[in-house]
Amino acid sequence: MREGINSPRLPAPTLPFSHAVRDGDRVYLSGQVGQDPSTGKLVAPDVAAQTEQAFQNIATVLADAGSSMDDVVKVNVYLVDMADFAAMNAVYAKRFAQPYPARTTVAVAALPLGARVEIEVVARVRE
Repeated sequence: MREGINSPRLPAPTLPFSHAVRDGDRVYLSGQVGQDPSTGKLVAPDVAAQTEQAFQNIATVLADAGSSMDDVVKVNVYLVDMADFAAMNAVYAKRFAQPYPARTTVAVAALPLGARVEIEVVARVRE
């Protein structure tokens, strides 16, 4: 059965989506940008800071769903500019250990709030 999950520690979605959806032993997260939970604004204009905050937001939602960064099996990364790949990847490399999750990285025309990066994940749930 599909269960919507919205973290009380992040800004509530203003559009028709959930922060995550749990389906059995998997949780599917909506994309996260580098939005500061306390202000609702992007943390900084640089992709490294936005990537770090996006991962903090992801970790928050995963914890609320009974999962963690160690349980991530798939990552999708959306960049406004592929020139930001190295900076994003440096932060990404600190967040995961081998065996690394499967990953796709694509360039897009624009992202919410004017973000430079958006990240979504799929993780297993341990319960």
